[in-house]
Amino acid sequence: MKIGLVGLNQTGKTTLFNLLTGKEESFAAGAKGSSNIGTCFVPDVRVDFLSGLYKPKKTTYAKIELTDVAGFSVSGDARSSGASRFLNDARACDALVHVLRAFESGLVVHDMGDVDPARDFEAVEMEMLFADLEMIEKRIGRIKAGKKITKEHEAELALLDRCFACLEKGGALGGLDLSAEERAAVRSFSFLTEKPRLAVVNLDERQWESKSWENRDALLSRCAGSGIPVLELCVETELEISKLPDEDKLLFMEDLGIVQPGIAVLAEELYELLGLISFITVGGDEVRAWTIEKGTCARSAAGKVHSDIERGFIRAEVVKFESIRDLGSMAKVKEKGLFRLEGKEYIVVDGDVILFRFNV
Repeated sequence: MKIGLVGLNQTGKTTLFNLLTGKEESFAAGAKGSSNIGTCFVPDVRVDFLSGLYKPKKTTYAKIELTDVAGFSVSGDARSSGASRFLNDARACDALVHVLRAFESGLVVHDMGDVDPARDFEAVEMEMLFADLEMIEKRIGRIKAGKKITKEHEAELALLDRCFACLEKGGALGGLDLSAEERAAVRSFSFLTEKPRLAVVNLDERQWESKSWENRDALLSRCAGSGIPVLELCVETELEISKLPDEDKLLFMEDLGIVQPGIAVLAEELYELLGLISFITVGGDEVRAWTIEKGTCARSAAGKVHSDIERGFIRAEVVKFESIRDLGSMAKVKEKGLFRLEGKEYIVVDGDVILFRFNV
């Protein structure tokens, strides 16, 4: 999955990008004329346990592709150029993470003079809404300017009119009631307000400890009304902690009341938002987590591992991770009869440990 970090300038987007990817980008996206792009691996205690059990040559976690999308100013020429880069890069992402600044700093001046995450959220949302409206207007104009309007065009115009009306009322296309066919048609346009979104509020240590910051209730209420989850992270402090030796990391996290690192919290929310789960394959060569959509059948899941396995699928040997964890080995799981043989239509469940049997 390709996730875009979006927001205004000076929100800490690039700091969050560095925290999640382990990179050390010194320039904010857009300052060097392009986005920062990287990969982060999703922490998974199940993979950790199974890797310790099997001691494989290689351990592979699920991964997320991250794009630190160019930020933009809210006024003047800087707004025009920054917004253009932002819109182009954001359209290529599967989901968007609003990075909103709550932290106070005399060294980092906010574009709008003061800090207000709720206001900044609206600024980014409106930028996306107007961009979608403009795209719809252009598409409608091109269809109507054509020499012949086909039945397909008529259906498309009717759908675009519905989308336009939704946006005019301040709604987002992701909340529009559409059939599966209509949703696929809308998705082909890469509308920004149709993409799944969540908000990350970037706090300083004082705000993190007090869980209090400017217009908190207003932002939580606004996002709840739009079905947008909100996460609170102390990004700069987490980045500093991430550079410490492992034994010191836990002490500092406990001291600040950070239960899970930011990437783990963000990944959980993204998986839920996008309807994703992970299954795991194990062995002496590799223990690996694979990301699939909820509702995926065993045969299609096998295709994630290799197309030959999907093509020659015979059955799947399925064990719940909890059974291996509780009993300590696959041998004991099989002694207890806690494994199942499943056919191609079996719906894979999050945390399934699967061995695919196939013949090609």
